[in-house]
Amino acid sequence: MSAYAIAHVQSITMGAPIVEGLERIDATLAPYRGRFIVHGDPAEVREGQFTGDLIAIQFPDRGAAVCWYESAAYREIAPLRTENSDGWVLLVDGVPADHRATDILVAGSRGG
Repeated sequence: MSAYAIAHVQSITMGAPIVEGLERIDATLAPYRGRFIVHGDPAEVREGQFTGDLIAIQFPDRGAAVCWYESAAYREIAPLRTENSDGWVLLVDGVPADHRATDILVAGSRGG
């Protein structure tokens, strides 16, 4: 099942470190078959308040996402972002294609 690295960049100081990080991140994703599926497109907010940019990277599974996040290649460039932006990053599993909202109500299911 696919897993995702989701980031909400709430503020960023654009400069050489951010540009370098952007230039180098794709090479860190390739060994783990990660790919951007959302990357900073302005959100159309329909409910609540949202500022900043949303980023979503898809991986084949949680193991690949964890290995990427903990890889030496990514850890080397992470400070280029973390020292020049504010936000959060999380890793989360996707759901199967046949998932329904009520599936979380099943005893022992995640999120319940």
